[in-house]
Amino acid sequence: MAILQVKKLHFSYGKNKVLEGIDLTIDENMMVGIIGGNGSGKSTLLKNISGYLKPDSGNVFIGNRNIKDFSIKEKARHIAYVPQEIPFDFEFSCYDLVMMGRMPYLKRFEKEGEKDKTIVREAMEITNTWIFKEKSINALSGGERQRVYIARALAQRPHILLMDEPVSHLDIKYQIEILTLAKELSFKGMLVIAVLHDINLACQFCDQILIMKEGKIMAAGTPKKILNTDNIKSAFSVDVELLENPITHIPYVVPRLNKRKKFKIV
Repeated sequence: MAILQVKKLHFSYGKNKVLEGIDLTIDENMMVGIIGGNGSGKSTLLKNISGYLKPDSGNVFIGNRNIKDFSIKEKARHIAYVPQEIPFDFEFSCYDLVMMGRMPYLKRFEKEGEKDKTIVREAMEITNTWIFKEKSINALSGGERQRVYIARALAQRPHILLMDEPVSHLDIKYQIEILTLAKELSFKGMLVIAVLHDINLACQFCDQILIMKEGKIMAAGTPKKILNTDNIKSAFSVDVELLENPITHIPYVVPRLNKRKKFKIV
């Protein structure tokens, strides 16, 4: 039984078609990266898988169940979605924000118990955000907030973790830490799908990569299988050189720089 299936998915913003006939099947827990140029539909695909957006047509299945048949709480127990940015107008503490990840498991007006507190602390410790527990979410930098959002997602204890550009605001230390954490979660039985802009990070950490172009998946497979100069040229309109990482033996993308014309400053 497939963990995730997307069948003939179409989605538009008004008259603007964004996703056109997406078909995707993932049969095992792994880390999947989605890459592609701006406007190719990467983030919109994640939002449709999460149920945040409803497709014009087509379906998303978790196991053998259509996501349309899940209640809001059921959906949150199965799928956690970390968007690029979450604006907060209220002064929530980071601890309270992460505790919101336990709401799918609580009855109406039920207070969190010791189990919930333990899970929240674990989620914050593994994302290195426990030190922010008493701080307002609005007092943190963009990168620090991103780690708190990931902690909240982990507190949901989902089967599928969706992350939209999870390392875009992070320095190299936390980029590696977050992607290493995501990889470890996939080893422990979670399906992790992340939109990534850095092709080399995607190669390093992802078992499978989807390349999107104009609302369609133009290539899917292992980094070695699908990353070639033709696919990258088609998806990003750039010329690159492909090298091999001498340690991991996976492709390493280097942009090919064109010679610039000489000019004088007057």
